[in-house]
Amino acid sequence: MNLLWREALLAFRRTRTLSALSVTTIAFALFVSGLFGLVALNMRAAISRVEERVEVIAFVHRGTPTQTLTVAGQDIAAFPEVLTVSYVSEEDALERARAELVEFEDAYKDLEVNPLPASLELRLKPGFRDAASAGNVAERLRSFEFVEDVRYGEDWVHRLDTLRKMAALIGLGIGLAFALVSIVIIGVTIRMTVLQRAREIQIMRLVGATDWFIRGPFLLEGAIKGFLGGLIAVGLCAAVFGAFRAQSIALGTGLLFFGPAQAVLLLIFGVLLGFGGSLFSVGRHLRNV
Repeated sequence: MNLLWREALLAFRRTRTLSALSVTTIAFALFVSGLFGLVALNMRAAISRVEERVEVIAFVHRGTPTQTLTVAGQDIAAFPEVLTVSYVSEEDALERARAELVEFEDAYKDLEVNPLPASLELRLKPGFRDAASAGNVAERLRSFEFVEDVRYGEDWVHRLDTLRKMAALIGLGIGLAFALVSIVIIGVTIRMTVLQRAREIQIMRLVGATDWFIRGPFLLEGAIKGFLGGLIAVGLCAAVFGAFRAQSIALGTGLLFFGPAQAVLLLIFGVLLGFGGSLFSVGRHLRNV
Protein backbone atom coordinates (compact mmCIF):
# COMPACT_ATOMS: atom_id res chain seq x y z
CA MET A 1 0.00 0.00 0.00
CA ASN A 2 2.86 2.38 0.83
CA LEU A 3 4.43 1.58 -2.55
CA LEU A 4 1.13 2.36 -4.24
CA TRP A 5 0.88 5.77 -2.58
CA ARG A 6 4.54 6.54 -3.26
CA GLU A 7 4.21 5.72 -6.96
CA ALA A 8 1.03 7.76 -7.27
CA LEU A 9 2.59 10.80 -5.60
CA LEU A 10 5.79 10.45 -7.64
CA ALA A 11 3.65 10.51 -10.78
CA PHE A 12 2.38 13.93 -9.73
CA ARG A 13 5.93 15.20 -9.45
CA ARG A 14 7.08 13.68 -12.74
CA THR A 15 4.14 14.98 -14.75
CA ARG A 16 3.28 18.20 -12.97
CA THR A 17 1.88 19.96 -16.02
CA LEU A 18 -0.37 17.09 -17.07
CA SER A 19 -1.39 16.46 -13.47
CA ALA A 20 -2.36 20.10 -13.07
CA LEU A 21 -4.25 19.91 -16.36
CA SER A 22 -6.09 16.79 -15.22
CA VAL A 23 -7.06 18.33 -11.88
CA THR A 24 -8.15 21.55 -13.60
CA THR A 25 -10.22 19.64 -16.14
CA ILE A 26 -11.94 17.59 -13.46
CA ALA A 27 -12.50 20.73 -11.38
CA PHE A 28 -14.04 22.59 -14.32
CA ALA A 29 -16.25 19.65 -15.27
CA LEU A 30 -17.45 19.26 -11.68
CA PHE A 31 -17.82 23.02 -11.31
CA VAL A 32 -20.19 23.16 -14.28
CA SER A 33 -22.07 20.14 -12.94
CA GLY A 34 -22.13 21.76 -9.50
CA LEU A 35 -23.56 24.99 -10.88
CA PHE A 36 -26.28 23.02 -12.59
CA GLY A 37 -26.89 21.20 -9.32
CA LEU A 38 -27.27 24.53 -7.51
CA VAL A 39 -29.74 25.74 -10.13
CA ALA A 40 -31.71 22.50 -9.84
CA LEU A 41 -31.62 22.69 -6.04
CA ASN A 42 -32.98 26.23 -5.98
CA MET A 43 -35.57 25.49 -8.64
CA ARG A 44 -36.81 22.61 -6.53
CA ALA A 45 -36.89 24.86 -3.47
CA ALA A 46 -38.88 27.48 -5.42
CA ILE A 47 -41.39 24.86 -6.56
CA SER A 48 -41.66 23.60 -2.97
CA ARG A 49 -42.49 27.11 -1.78
CA VAL A 50 -45.24 27.29 -4.37
CA GLU A 51 -46.46 23.83 -3.34
CA GLU A 52 -46.95 25.10 0.20
CA ARG A 53 -49.82 27.22 -1.13
CA VAL A 54 -51.76 24.12 -2.19
CA GLU A 55 -54.76 23.80 0.10
CA VAL A 56 -58.20 22.26 0.07
CA ILE A 57 -61.10 24.42 1.27
CA ALA A 58 -64.42 22.92 2.34
CA PHE A 59 -67.24 25.47 2.53
CA VAL A 60 -69.88 24.50 5.08
CA HIS A 61 -73.63 25.02 5.17
CA ARG A 62 -74.86 27.96 7.18
CA GLY A 63 -76.07 27.10 10.62
CA THR A 64 -73.78 24.10 11.05
CA PRO A 65 -73.06 23.76 14.80
CA THR A 66 -69.52 24.61 15.82
CA GLN A 67 -69.31 21.38 17.82
CA THR A 68 -70.03 19.37 14.67
CA LEU A 69 -67.24 21.16 12.84
CA THR A 70 -64.84 20.63 15.75
CA VAL A 71 -65.44 16.88 15.83
CA ALA A 72 -65.26 16.64 12.04
CA GLY A 73 -62.07 18.69 12.05
CA GLN A 74 -60.42 16.12 14.30
CA ASP A 75 -61.43 13.33 11.94
CA ILE A 76 -60.19 15.27 8.92
CA ALA A 77 -56.89 16.05 10.64
CA ALA A 78 -56.34 12.28 10.85
CA PHE A 79 -56.27 12.00 7.04
CA PRO A 80 -52.77 10.85 6.04
CA GLU A 81 -52.47 13.70 3.53
CA VAL A 82 -53.52 16.50 5.90
CA LEU A 83 -51.00 18.65 7.74
CA THR A 84 -53.32 21.14 9.44
CA VAL A 85 -57.04 21.95 9.58
CA SER A 86 -58.18 25.50 10.28
CA TYR A 87 -61.72 26.68 10.89
CA VAL A 88 -62.59 30.03 9.32
CA SER A 89 -65.85 31.51 10.57
CA GLU A 90 -68.14 33.67 8.45
CA GLU A 91 -66.93 36.77 10.27
CA ASP A 92 -63.27 35.83 9.78
CA ALA A 93 -63.89 35.20 6.09
CA LEU A 94 -65.44 38.65 5.70
CA GLU A 95 -62.57 40.36 7.53
CA ARG A 96 -60.06 38.52 5.38
CA ALA A 97 -61.88 39.55 2.21
CA ARG A 98 -61.90 43.19 3.30
CA ALA A 99 -58.15 43.04 4.00
CA GLU A 100 -57.11 41.19 0.85
CA LEU A 101 -59.59 42.54 -1.71
CA VAL A 102 -59.12 46.25 -1.17
CA GLU A 103 -60.49 47.07 -4.63
CA PHE A 104 -63.89 45.76 -3.48
CA GLU A 105 -63.83 47.69 -0.22
CA ASP A 106 -66.95 49.66 -1.10
CA ALA A 107 -68.87 46.47 -1.86
CA TYR A 108 -68.23 45.15 1.64
CA LYS A 109 -69.47 48.28 3.39
CA ASP A 110 -72.86 48.36 5.05
CA LEU A 111 -73.64 44.71 4.35
CA GLU A 112 -76.87 43.60 5.99
CA VAL A 113 -76.05 39.92 5.50
CA ASN A 114 -72.59 38.36 5.37
CA PRO A 115 -72.46 36.60 1.97
CA LEU A 116 -69.37 34.54 2.79
CA PRO A 117 -69.72 31.04 4.28
CA ALA A 118 -67.62 29.49 7.00
CA SER A 119 -65.03 26.97 5.87
CA LEU A 120 -62.45 24.40 6.85
CA GLU A 121 -59.05 25.07 5.31
CA LEU A 122 -56.74 22.09 4.90
CA ARG A 123 -53.01 22.33 4.31
CA LEU A 124 -51.43 19.19 2.89
CA LYS A 125 -48.24 17.45 3.92
CA PRO A 126 -45.16 17.49 1.67
CA GLY A 127 -45.45 14.68 -0.83
CA PHE A 128 -49.23 15.07 -1.05
CA ARG A 129 -49.36 18.52 -2.65
CA ASP A 130 -50.29 17.22 -6.08
CA ALA A 131 -53.52 17.12 -8.04
CA ALA A 132 -54.25 13.45 -7.32
CA SER A 133 -53.84 13.76 -3.54
CA ALA A 134 -55.75 17.03 -3.36
CA GLY A 135 -58.54 15.50 -5.45
CA ASN A 136 -58.76 12.46 -3.16
CA VAL A 137 -59.01 14.67 -0.09
CA ALA A 138 -61.68 16.79 -1.78
CA GLU A 139 -63.76 13.71 -2.59
CA ARG A 140 -63.66 12.54 1.03
CA LEU A 141 -64.65 15.99 2.25
CA ARG A 142 -67.70 15.99 0.00
CA SER A 143 -68.98 12.95 1.87
CA PHE A 144 -69.59 15.07 4.99
CA GLU A 145 -73.20 16.25 5.15
CA PHE A 146 -72.34 19.74 6.36
CA VAL A 147 -70.03 20.41 3.39
CA GLU A 148 -71.63 22.57 0.72
CA ASP A 149 -68.72 22.81 -1.72
CA VAL A 150 -65.02 21.92 -1.94
CA ARG A 151 -62.38 23.87 -3.84
CA TYR A 152 -58.67 23.28 -4.26
CA GLY A 153 -57.76 25.19 -7.42
CA GLU A 154 -57.81 22.09 -9.59
CA ASP A 155 -56.51 23.75 -12.77
CA TRP A 156 -53.72 25.54 -10.91
CA VAL A 157 -52.63 22.37 -9.10
CA HIS A 158 -52.57 20.46 -12.40
CA ARG A 159 -50.34 23.15 -13.91
CA LEU A 160 -48.06 22.89 -10.90
CA ASP A 161 -47.82 19.12 -11.43
CA THR A 162 -46.88 19.70 -15.06
CA LEU A 163 -44.24 22.24 -14.07
CA ARG A 164 -42.78 19.84 -11.51
CA LYS A 165 -42.56 17.00 -14.04
CA MET A 166 -41.04 19.23 -16.72
CA ALA A 167 -38.42 20.52 -14.30
CA ALA A 168 -37.53 16.96 -13.30
CA LEU A 169 -37.21 15.76 -16.91
CA ILE A 170 -35.20 18.77 -18.03
CA GLY A 171 -32.98 18.47 -14.98
CA LEU A 172 -32.37 14.78 -15.60
CA GLY A 173 -31.57 15.35 -19.28
CA ILE A 174 -29.17 18.24 -18.71
CA GLY A 175 -27.59 16.47 -15.75
CA LEU A 176 -26.88 13.34 -17.80
CA ALA A 177 -25.49 15.46 -20.64
CA PHE A 178 -23.12 17.29 -18.28
CA ALA A 179 -22.03 14.00 -16.72
CA LEU A 180 -21.34 12.45 -20.14
CA VAL A 181 -19.34 15.45 -21.36
CA SER A 182 -17.39 15.49 -18.10
CA ILE A 183 -16.51 11.81 -18.40
CA VAL A 184 -15.34 12.23 -22.01
CA ILE A 185 -13.19 15.29 -21.25
CA ILE A 186 -11.66 13.73 -18.16
CA GLY A 187 -11.05 10.45 -19.98
CA VAL A 188 -9.16 12.24 -22.76
CA THR A 189 -7.05 14.16 -20.24
CA ILE A 190 -6.14 11.05 -18.28
CA ARG A 191 -5.45 9.23 -21.55
CA MET A 192 -2.79 11.86 -22.31
CA THR A 193 -1.17 11.13 -18.95
CA VAL A 194 -1.14 7.40 -19.64
CA LEU A 195 0.36 7.88 -23.12
CA GLN A 196 3.12 10.04 -21.71
CA ARG A 197 4.07 7.17 -19.42
CA ALA A 198 3.70 4.46 -22.07
CA ARG A 199 7.40 3.61 -21.95
CA GLU A 200 7.21 3.13 -18.18
CA ILE A 201 4.26 0.76 -18.63
CA GLN A 202 6.14 -1.24 -21.27
CA ILE A 203 9.14 -1.65 -18.98
CA MET A 204 6.90 -2.83 -16.13
CA ARG A 205 5.33 -5.33 -18.50
CA LEU A 206 8.76 -6.62 -19.56
CA VAL A 207 9.82 -7.28 -15.97
CA GLY A 208 6.66 -9.33 -15.37
CA ALA A 209 4.37 -6.86 -13.60
CA THR A 210 0.71 -7.87 -13.59
CA ASP A 211 -1.98 -5.67 -15.09
CA TRP A 212 -3.38 -4.75 -11.68
CA PHE A 213 0.09 -3.91 -10.37
CA ILE A 214 0.47 -1.51 -13.28
CA ARG A 215 -3.04 -0.15 -12.91
CA GLY A 216 -2.78 0.49 -9.16
CA PRO A 217 -0.76 3.74 -9.15
CA PHE A 218 -2.75 5.12 -12.08
CA LEU A 219 -6.07 4.37 -10.39
CA LEU A 220 -4.97 5.94 -7.12
CA GLU A 221 -3.56 8.91 -9.01
CA GLY A 222 -6.86 9.34 -10.83
CA ALA A 223 -8.82 9.15 -7.58
CA ILE A 224 -6.56 11.77 -5.97
CA LYS A 225 -6.97 14.05 -8.98
CA GLY A 226 -10.71 13.59 -8.80
CA PHE A 227 -10.74 14.46 -5.11
CA LEU A 228 -8.64 17.58 -5.64
CA GLY A 229 -10.80 18.59 -8.58
CA GLY A 230 -13.89 18.09 -6.44
CA LEU A 231 -12.49 20.32 -3.69
CA ILE A 232 -11.74 23.06 -6.20
CA ALA A 233 -15.20 22.69 -7.75
CA VAL A 234 -16.93 23.01 -4.38
CA GLY A 235 -14.85 26.10 -3.64
CA LEU A 236 -15.72 27.68 -7.00
CA CYS A 237 -19.41 26.90 -6.51
CA ALA A 238 -19.24 28.50 -3.07
CA ALA A 239 -17.61 31.60 -4.57
CA VAL A 240 -20.29 31.94 -7.24
CA PHE A 241 -23.00 31.29 -4.66
CA GLY A 242 -21.58 33.99 -2.40
CA ALA A 243 -21.56 36.48 -5.27
CA PHE A 244 -25.23 35.92 -6.07
CA ARG A 245 -26.49 35.36 -2.53
CA ALA A 246 -26.28 39.02 -1.50
CA GLN A 247 -28.30 40.04 -4.55
CA SER A 248 -30.90 37.36 -3.90
CA ILE A 249 -31.30 38.49 -0.28
CA ALA A 250 -31.77 42.06 -1.47
CA LEU A 251 -34.53 40.83 -3.78
CA GLY A 252 -36.12 38.87 -0.94
CA THR A 253 -35.40 35.42 -2.39
CA GLY A 254 -32.68 33.62 -0.46
CA LEU A 255 -30.64 31.07 -2.39
CA LEU A 256 -29.73 27.63 -1.10
CA PHE A 257 -26.27 26.05 -1.17
CA PHE A 258 -25.26 22.42 -0.99
CA GLY A 259 -25.59 20.77 2.38
CA PRO A 260 -22.65 18.77 3.78
CA ALA A 261 -24.00 15.53 2.33
CA GLN A 262 -24.40 17.04 -1.14
CA ALA A 263 -20.90 18.55 -1.06
CA VAL A 264 -19.49 15.15 -0.08
CA LEU A 265 -21.40 13.57 -2.96
CA LEU A 266 -19.76 16.02 -5.36
CA LEU A 267 -16.35 15.02 -3.99
CA ILE A 268 -17.22 11.33 -4.32
CA PHE A 269 -18.37 11.96 -7.88
CA GLY A 270 -15.00 13.57 -8.59
CA VAL A 271 -13.15 10.59 -7.14
CA LEU A 272 -15.26 8.20 -9.21
CA LEU A 273 -14.65 10.23 -12.36
CA GLY A 274 -10.91 10.23 -11.81
CA PHE A 275 -10.84 6.56 -10.87
CA GLY A 276 -13.13 5.51 -13.71
CA GLY A 277 -11.27 7.57 -16.29
CA SER A 278 -7.96 6.06 -15.21
CA LEU A 279 -9.39 2.54 -15.19
CA PHE A 280 -10.71 2.92 -18.73
CA SER A 281 -7.63 4.64 -20.14
CA VAL A 282 -5.06 2.32 -18.56
CA GLY A 283 -7.07 -0.78 -19.41
CA ARG A 284 -7.37 0.32 -23.01
CA HIS A 285 -3.64 1.00 -23.21
CA LEU A 286 -2.69 -2.32 -21.62
CA ARG A 287 -4.73 -4.19 -24.21
CA ASN A 288 -2.65 -2.56 -26.94
CA VAL A 289 0.74 -3.15 -25.31
